[in-house]
Amino acid sequence: MSEIILRPATIDDGEDIVALNAASVAVTSPMDNRRFRQLFDGCAITMVADIDGRVAGFLMGFTDDSVYDNGNYRWSAERLKRFVYIDRVVVSEACRSFGVGHAFYSHIQFWAKNSDLLSIAAEMDVDPPNTVSLNFHPKAGFVQIGTRSLDSGKVVSMQIRCL
Repeated sequence: MSEIILRPATIDDGEDIVALNAASVAVTSPMDNRRFRQLFDGCAITMVADIDGRVAGFLMGFTDDSVYDNGNYRWSAERLKRFVYIDRVVVSEACRSFGVGHAFYSHIQFWAKNSDLLSIAAEMDVDPPNTVSLNFHPKAGFVQIGTRSLDSGKVVSMQIRCL
């Protein structure tokens, strides 16, 4: 297996990130180039995973002092302090089960602790279910602290991992 190299994303990674997001839009939110730029400019952390020189995944996160127009983020911000909210984490289908998700979550845990944060927040679809995410997060130490019913009809599990 090739080595996973995590690095901070750059604006030049936008095309790859938008394409990865589009391939997983059923379990994320739509993101075109304009939206990517807005999110990128507001993120506290944006990482990509490179495998063999190609972007194999990305992670975008916001801290509790971010200005972000997202209901799930606001729900977390109303209940938590000193946290990082993982807005999106996407791994290309071809690179799933290579350990990219674990690498991202290990890195964000290290980053959050060094940033003096208390928890990592995330949400995942439970109706309809995002089975990959629902299987991954408990293994990564996340627990549900609530649910939200979205205008789209989805129901999401709001989860945290305390540090």
